[in-house]
Amino acid sequence: QVQLVESGGGSVQDGGSLRLSCTASGHTFSTYVMGWFRQAPGKEREFVAAISRSGFSTDYADSVKGRFTISRDNAKNMVYLRMNSLKPEDTAVYYCAAGAGVYSDYVYDYRYNYWGQGTQVTVSS
Repeated sequence: QVQLVESGGGSVQDGGSLRLSCTASGHTFSTYVMGWFRQAPGKEREFVAAISRSGFSTDYADSVKGRFTISRDNAKNMVYLRMNSLKPEDTAVYYCAAGAGVYSDYVYDYRYNYWGQGTQVTVSS
């Protein structure tokens, strides 16, 4: 069992930056692929970024590539999402997720086993 708690959300202006953090409980954090997803009002949840167990591999949705950076610290059971050059269309609830499956499935939300409660990110123009 893994419990995930996100933090770091808030309201920023167009072009601003935020860093989201996700704290994981348990001693098996390094055995999970970690991902960030988001859900805007009236829209389906969508993949944002993922990082492999070692942190060596990362992948991003095209919409955030070059602006967002995912990282992890296995010693601290933490995963981060640095978001730069934020746009109003980035406004959503952001969720941290942990998956026990293969890294190649990282874009599929159903392949993740555990989810945080979400943190709101609002970008105003």
